[in-house]
Amino acid sequence: MPPLDYKKQDRRLYLPSASPAVVNVPEMQFFMVDGTGNPNAPDGEYSHALELLYTLSYAVRMGGKKGAFPAPDYLEYVVPPLEGLWWNSGQNPSANKNTFRWTSMIRQPGFITAEAFEYARMNAMKKKPHLNVEMARMASFAEGLCVQCLHTGSYDDEPATLARMHVFMEQSGLRPDTLGMRTHHEIYLSDPRKTPAERLKTVLRLPVLKA
Repeated sequence: MPPLDYKKQDRRLYLPSASPAVVNVPEMQFFMVDGTGNPNAPDGEYSHALELLYTLSYAVRMGGKKGAFPAPDYLEYVVPPLEGLWWNSGQNPSANKNTFRWTSMIRQPGFITAEAFEYARMNAMKKKPHLNVEMARMASFAEGLCVQCLHTGSYDDEPATLARMHVFMEQSGLRPDTLGMRTHHEIYLSDPRKTPAERLKTVLRLPVLKA
């Protein structure tokens, strides 16, 4: 039996069309790290968050295979892609990146429990003591009604795709809804270390309400 792969199982969420469309996103659980500042800053808060998230995510995947924590419903699975929620005080996508606020996160299967998360934290403390595991949390997120589409190209070119999404929203009788964690959402399908900027694939998602 092939490993559980959410990119294949939930294609509507992870492999959308390049044309904007409405999607209703169900509740899911994540490992999350909150932070501020420029994501491109070398050795900055964002790079620390990513290392922490991947360390924890791979620890629970491998720990489950080894029976390191109770997980009676454990299945082999592929670690899902990195995601990020982004905002700033003025909700201005062209704002100085140093003012960005963000929540970086990686989805976790439903059978990953609080005990599994604690195991991953303890594992990270032993193997990578430079990581601040206290920054990480496990939480559920019910995103609900959104407009999303696939953006291909540099992250700096996203405003053109977002503009098309806003036109679609207006034509569809929808309006932005930024309440709580419902904010600009990105899912990173490509590794920027290995992929040319013009070929990067990113799911862009905006929360909406009916106007």
